[in-house]
Amino acid sequence: MVDVVLGGFFGDEGKGKVLEYLAKEADIVVRCSGGSNTGNTVVFNDKKYTLRFIPVAILKSNVTAVIANGVVIDPKILVNEINLLKENGYNLENLKISEKAHIILPYHIKLDNIEEEIRGQDKIGTTLTGVGPAYSDKANRYGIRVQDFISSRFPKLLKRNIEMKNKVLESYEKETLDYNKILEEYSEYSKALEPYICDTVNFLQDSAKQNKKIICEGSQATLLDLDLGTYPYVTSSNSTIGGILSGTGLNHKQIGEVYGVVKAYSSRDGEGPFLTEEIEDADTNNKIRELGHEYGTISKRPRRCGWLDLNALKYAVQVNGITALAVNHLDVVGKLKTIKLCVAYKYDGKVTNKFSSNPAYLAKCEPIYEEFEGNFEDVLEAAAREDLCEQAEKYLQRIEEVVGVPIKFIGIGEENENILFN
Repeated sequence: MVDVVLGGFFGDEGKGKVLEYLAKEADIVVRCSGGSNTGNTVVFNDKKYTLRFIPVAILKSNVTAVIANGVVIDPKILVNEINLLKENGYNLENLKISEKAHIILPYHIKLDNIEEEIRGQDKIGTTLTGVGPAYSDKANRYGIRVQDFISSRFPKLLKRNIEMKNKVLESYEKETLDYNKILEEYSEYSKALEPYICDTVNFLQDSAKQNKKIICEGSQATLLDLDLGTYPYVTSSNSTIGGILSGTGLNHKQIGEVYGVVKAYSSRDGEGPFLTEEIEDADTNNKIRELGHEYGTISKRPRRCGWLDLNALKYAVQVNGITALAVNHLDVVGKLKTIKLCVAYKYDGKVTNKFSSNPAYLAKCEPIYEEFEGNFEDVLEAAAREDLCEQAEKYLQRIEEVVGVPIKFIGIGEENENILFN
């Protein structure tokens, strides 16, 4: 059976903690989409690892980690990750990389910077890692896949693309790229990655037939999905359930549980609509940010912080078929005196439970809040949900009542083991 872990809102919800818990009984963990614009940070054997491509389950010797076909791979970053893990005693024999995944090259990163510069005040807040231009090349059929990258075709394809991209760079009066230098550098990355490359579609299908336990991790989150998110303030791939299927070659009949991961509050890294952002109370915004360490994993930017939006969460449940929730950072809101929970919107003077990813619609909505008593700082002492204090339980129960989905995981602290399974 295949279980899925997806972000509910804008990413950075702590999917890594849930994945680490589920990986205890998994045979295979799969990264399905996205690129170097995201990362999972976990603490394993008292050492912190931030991995942007390799699933964190690689740290467990009995789990096979798969980078599937929906991912766009920056070979330089991936090779550095491999070397880091090897230096820390991991042999990585259980790493598999899809031959169908696409490659991020230096011209993608240059173009990413140029495009964001051109947007000016309408900037998206991209991480400038080349992900968007790589997906654009994929859609335009100029992309270079991993199977090309390790073959004799690579020099010819690279030359074609660099000649084309250099004309674009020249038109913007930017420094052009040196084909020979890039070919030499990236040919070394190709050699380093070749031992891990295979047809992961067939591998995953064969594994499913053998009843292997497979966990798929979604990159980014629902409201950053290219089709279903707050476009254009989104990522360049499908970070909802559809991206899991197209990004792996697995099918919908093989999917079991779909876990939606959120925080007990909300945050967003980058531009775009954020209806429950705490703007008026800067002290609360800053306090949430500092207590939750809300700074971008990749961008390092301070994230925008606010309250949990249950209208948006119901939307995420609907489009993904979420069967259970994981609520992280309960300890953070527990340190606040009062907590707000958005249970509906006011639109044109009327109360509505409708969420739309249309920014124009969201601009006309006002959040309707319910307030809850905080001050439950003792959550770390809980060994099970029933050990939580009354204030915490009221807050969690209200989330379940409004959304209609049970909470199965509760994050109560920073460490991976600070999680309750209900």
